[in-house]
Amino acid sequence: MSFDALFSTSICYGNGAPQAGWTLALPITLPLLAVMFLYIAGASRLWRRSSKRGRPLRSRQALLFSAGWAALALALVSPIHALGEHVFAAHMIEHELLMALAAPPLVASRPMAAMMWALPAQLRRALCAAGHANVLRAIWAFISRPVVATVLHGAAIWVWHVPALFEAALQQGFLHYAQHASFLGTGLLFWWVLLPRPGREQDGGAAVAHLFFTSLHTGLLGALLVVSPRLWYPENAVGSQLWGLSPLEDQQLAGLMMWIPAGLIYGGAALFLAAFWIRASGRRQTSSMRII
Repeated sequence: MSFDALFSTSICYGNGAPQAGWTLALPITLPLLAVMFLYIAGASRLWRRSSKRGRPLRSRQALLFSAGWAALALALVSPIHALGEHVFAAHMIEHELLMALAAPPLVASRPMAAMMWALPAQLRRALCAAGHANVLRAIWAFISRPVVATVLHGAAIWVWHVPALFEAALQQGFLHYAQHASFLGTGLLFWWVLLPRPGREQDGGAAVAHLFFTSLHTGLLGALLVVSPRLWYPENAVGSQLWGLSPLEDQQLAGLMMWIPAGLIYGGAALFLAAFWIRASGRRQTSSMRII
């Protein structure tokens, strides 16, 4: 079986029109299932080791992971994925599910601790030792800077929307996989760096600025798609009639989805972090005054 065949989606043709089904390509379903089973196994072990006081936190993390994993499955396995190869608006929904709806709850669930506990003790120790290697620590220290994470996430969005590269990804399974991996990977990095978590000092103002900047540049790309008088991706509009749209209307709808709903997610997260930052600053000031 060829690599492209592994990525084939269940598109059948009835009455001359493409009908999307579920995507069961192995390079998509196997990682999804592996991540789910690793998390369940590790979270179960952590649950048994947790005190009653710690179990509410474990429950919240499990709910967040479930929400993020479900968004991933919706984007990559449901008919949205197959439709996305023929309807640009569906393709945009898939991308926004990966970056703006799946990535934040996955990061907030802090799944690595649970997944590590699913592994044998010897393998856990080996992975921890590898993670402390000087080269890997230096690379991680660099890419986990807020500015770098924001630039990498923005670059992934803009570069993959270059028409030649976008349409090449539609034709080649490997490039399509790389496109989705880069969207999800940089999205996870972006949200991991910016979302607050216990035990880490964070510049809340900088996090808010990076989220607003991301909202602005993704909104700009969406607006360009809306106002453009020509098609950017003709190959991705061959099924626009499925939604009763012309190819140009399909592009405009996709642009609106990137401009408004996705922008609201990034902007809403910025407002949430601003409120969190202000509240935390107020608590610190109150504690300082009591000490004085």
